[in-house]
Amino acid sequence: QAQLVESGGGLVQAGGSLRLSCVASASIFSINEMGWYRQAPGKQRELVAAITSGRTNYADSVKGRFTISIDTGKNTVSLSMNSLKPEDTAVYYCTCLRYGTRSWGPGTQVTVSS
Repeated sequence: QAQLVESGGGLVQAGGSLRLSCVASASIFSINEMGWYRQAPGKQRELVAAITSGRTNYADSVKGRFTISIDTGKNTVSLSMNSLKPEDTAVYYCTCLRYGTRSWGPGTQVTVSS
């Protein structure tokens, strides 16, 4: 099972930007899917963005504002978040699917103030 460690969360004003990063303990080339989910208080965890077999998928609510990218040399997946809104406030989790096993990072808090 791959170990994942996120970084880059924090507090930002509405309209601002943040960049989240997640380092995987396993080679990116052995991972089928890598991405980000988020969970706001009282809500279910939801997909934000993911790269699966080279294809990128975004939640409708973040399209045009968030960009997911992978650095294969650093085994890192990043999420650039622009034009942040208060409704983007949540704990953001990095995830990967490797050999049929899904792993999760501990999560990083993103808070957007209005």
